[in-house]
This record gives sequence, structure tokens and C-alpha cells, in this order.
Amino acid sequence: MKAVITVIGKDKVGIIAEVSGFLAKKSVNILDISQTIMQDMFCMIMLVEFRDDDTVISDISGQLTELGKRMGLSIHLQREELFQSMHRI
Repeated sequence: MKAVITVIGKDKVGIIAEVSGFLAKKSVNILDISQTIMQDMFCMIMLVEFRDDDTVISDISGQLTELGKRMGLSIHLQREELFQSMHRI
């Protein structure tokens, strides 16, 4: 299953390392990543794939939200099909 992760917040050292390290520990594969800095705001979108069908996406989503809070960031995870349907014109 694929999902989209968004990360937004004040730029600081280690954001990509922390988020990607968390995903690696959960056996989540990063398929694509785009990040930019807008003034002092860090913005990243990741397309990820869950290799394990038993992975409960709500558990990972909650853990990412908590990681974001600890880092002073907004981190959200959505299933790819939900993300696609919400952003169709």
C-alpha cells in the first residue's frame, strides 16, 4: 500500500534524517521525496510504500504526529488513494 506524508515547519538540522529514520525502523520504503525551504519554512512531501500488509496505517500516522509534535513540525500521513481523490480537479 502507498501513502503520502507531508512535513511542514520551521527549518532546522535533522528533519529528513529523523523522519526517514523513523520510517526505516517501521520498514516503510520511501519511493519519492520532494523538499524545499520557503523562507525559513521546511516543506516536504514523501511517497512511501508499506511492505507489510499487516501495518496499521492509523498507528503509524499517530506516531508520525507525535514525532512532529516533539520536533515542532506538522506531519501528516494519508493513503495515496485518499490523497489523490481529495486533490482532483
